[in-house]
Amino acid sequence: MKIKYPTNIAKGYTYSFLSWFGITGLWVMYLQTKGLSLVEIGLCESIFHVASFIFEVPSGVLADRFSYRFDLFWGRVAAIVSALIMLFGQNFWLFAGGFVLNALSYNLQSGTIDALLYDSLIPAKLTDKYPQIASNVDIVIEFADTAGVVIAGFLVHWHFELTYVISIFASFFGIITVLLFKEPRITKSKAAADQPTVKSIVITSWQVLKHNHQLRNLMLFDAFFASICMTYYYYFQSLMETDSFSGWMISALMILSALVNIAGIRMTPQIQAHFSKRSLILLLSLSLVVLLLLSWINSTPLLVGIFLLSQLLGALITPIFSNYYNTMIASEQRATLLSVASVLFSMAMIVMFPAMGWLIQNQGFSFAFGIIGVGTLVILVLMQKSFRTK
Repeated sequence: MKIKYPTNIAKGYTYSFLSWFGITGLWVMYLQTKGLSLVEIGLCESIFHVASFIFEVPSGVLADRFSYRFDLFWGRVAAIVSALIMLFGQNFWLFAGGFVLNALSYNLQSGTIDALLYDSLIPAKLTDKYPQIASNVDIVIEFADTAGVVIAGFLVHWHFELTYVISIFASFFGIITVLLFKEPRITKSKAAADQPTVKSIVITSWQVLKHNHQLRNLMLFDAFFASICMTYYYYFQSLMETDSFSGWMISALMILSALVNIAGIRMTPQIQAHFSKRSLILLLSLSLVVLLLLSWINSTPLLVGIFLLSQLLGALITPIFSNYYNTMIASEQRATLLSVASVLFSMAMIVMFPAMGWLIQNQGFSFAFGIIGVGTLVILVLMQKSFRTK
């Protein structure tokens, strides 16, 4: 029997494609053509995460206080303004402002679209289907991101600015999609139904994190794991530049990475069904440690393989932890607490990204990620000893 999903689900897939269309994914190369040094480019990335840290919880609170559509609408507006600055900016400070708006755009949709889709399933009593829907969303995101990067690759030596023009049009159509969403109407407790204040939402969310140790620890692990995978992704691009990868080789590698990620994401419902939370987290941790330790071997073919597998692990963890969070959080605080998870990721990136940049600049790519592997292994061993003594 074919399941009839709420109309928001299909619109959510469309919105995810438009908002994650990776046409501006080669922003490091773009800023170099604009005359920025690598140090300035690194500062832009740090500014993005500082801004994300500042904006994330307030953006989630806005979704809980007003509506999911409110956040998603203004997120696309911020994306358009950011793209305009990147298109016409001529100095570091203007580009830095563009990154601040880009962070705001990201934060306004971070967790919000997941919460909207989950709450859309509640009236139809289809929440058990959310893991599959979350998996589908991530496949859409992978496809959109890769398609955008591949198109951008063809524009690098032609009209690079067109990437941001296309981005503006994608955001415009994203706004139209938001206007077509139907705000979920869910049954809430009497206390929550009386138009809760921003203060009450924040206090309640803080209490949940304070007392729910499992949720808090999951968010910390998620932030650390995702920051390593993301940092590997960005700095591997610098390695490709150093080793003079051709444009077609870079595009082919990104396509292959997306195919591997999509295959892995399709398996996440089955993976979650066969492993407990603790077993799955241990398996993911050991896999990442092995990959990082292998990075000591400075062999380009091996590093390419490690890149593909590290991105697979990063792709797997997103739908898995999204399902964990949504099943552990009440609807009234869902967007806020999902935003807290993103705040922790931003904090990890603020520290991780510049530190790894300094290590790579002074010791090389292989040493930098190899030493992170050693540190992660030590932390994992200590955690296991701690569990056995309890």
